[in-house]
Amino acid sequence: MSQKPEPELDTLATPPDELRGSLKALADAVARETAEADDRPELITPEQIEDFALQDDYALNPEYIQLVIDAADRNDGLRLRDLLDALHPADVADLLGFLSEDYREQVIPWIPADALPDVLPELDDGIREEIVENLRPVDLAEVLQELDSDDAAAVFEDMEAEQQQAVLAAMDPEDREAMVTSLAFEEETAGRLMQREVVAAPDFWNVGDAIDHMRAHGADLPELFFDVYVISPTHKPIGALPVSLLMRTPREVRLSAIMEPITEIEVHMDQEEVAYIFEKYHLISAPVVDQGGRLVGQITVDDIVNIIQEENREDILALAGVSDEEGRDSTVFEVVRSRLPWLCVNLLTAFVASSLIGMFQSEIEKLVALAVLMPMVASIGGNSGTQALTVSVRALSARELTTANALRTVWREVRVGWFNGAVIACILGCVAGTVWQNPMLGVTIALAVLINLTAAALAGTLVPLTLSKLDRDPAVASPIFVTMVTDCIGFFSFLGLAAIILL
Repeated sequence: MSQKPEPELDTLATPPDELRGSLKALADAVARETAEADDRPELITPEQIEDFALQDDYALNPEYIQLVIDAADRNDGLRLRDLLDALHPADVADLLGFLSEDYREQVIPWIPADALPDVLPELDDGIREEIVENLRPVDLAEVLQELDSDDAAAVFEDMEAEQQQAVLAAMDPEDREAMVTSLAFEEETAGRLMQREVVAAPDFWNVGDAIDHMRAHGADLPELFFDVYVISPTHKPIGALPVSLLMRTPREVRLSAIMEPITEIEVHMDQEEVAYIFEKYHLISAPVVDQGGRLVGQITVDDIVNIIQEENREDILALAGVSDEEGRDSTVFEVVRSRLPWLCVNLLTAFVASSLIGMFQSEIEKLVALAVLMPMVASIGGNSGTQALTVSVRALSARELTTANALRTVWREVRVGWFNGAVIACILGCVAGTVWQNPMLGVTIALAVLINLTAAALAGTLVPLTLSKLDRDPAVASPIFVTMVTDCIGFFSFLGLAAIILL
């Protein structure tokens, strides 16, 4: 029986060098594919999310936000849970601000339940209302009871009246009473800002007594505190003991022997005044007392940081004539309603300036250069007035500008206006005289600029000072009046001098 010949082995073998080359190429391709897969956002693992979500400046990575949107489009709740679970509560709040209302509805249910109490206080008011409206009163009551009293009051006051009643009914009696007491104070006061949870010790205790008490009642202590307040038998604070000092002092030392002086905050004090006190005296925390001087709560520096930022934001927006309500989710109508009234006021002041121009119509017809140069005088004056106004409003806010130094401040700004006016007047006068080959035209505009910058310095300082004396917010109405002054003085001085000198 015949057998088929065996194939020659040489015809099927691959040379060793070529085989090694093929295997290396295959390995390189796999490595490249693995690296590219690791760089693709959709393949980021839960362990990598936290580093991927934030950029170097701690702003949210746009690619991370897109990951959240993609997961919401796929209704991938588990992926949303992973994406949210890795973030700090403040970053979760920031994320919700970047999402549209439809996407927020999909994302909010997947916020981890244990993170919700920390996320709510960080949210913008409008977004917080959306979340609160979709939670059951029982769940809301549980969330509020986990918050410090100041944060709980901030969340509670954004609810509708019916929802507030339902939430109060679901609360424990003690927490309900604390909430009602906090809301009894006016908004933007120390009573509304404070947290009622404090650590206090009688003046006859020693260090060991205080430490033992805190260890035995740890569950009842505030989540964050810096000082132990020493109180008299009538519950009035007489001193404070920083926790750092308490922990390094021998147990037998009496608290009254090492306590430090305190700066008390009256419960009805305006929050802006509270922020000023914290900033001036470099406080970390301060006791809040009622009208009888009894300790009722404390304010900590983390609350003051928010107040300072809020007040500064309001001043900046007010200088531009816009409202703090113009958030990322504001509708066109809301923005228009906020800005239009001040534009209407500005329109009235523009009519006043235009009427001054009309008084010099014949002079403008005789010398066309007046129409060309006239806006420059008003514009330079307006910019100079804005500079003086901004500095004055900031100084008033920081209590650096008062009646005690008002005259000195006004005189300084006037001198600044003179020096700046002299420099600008020389430059503009030379240019105008050369271009129109009329030296007297250069002299005219130079004098007008000098007059207008002096008026701008006066208006930029005196207008906010006057409004402050009238108990009006100097940041709100000042820009309108300063602009009116610089426009009117600029047009009148330039055209009036032109009528006298040139025509």
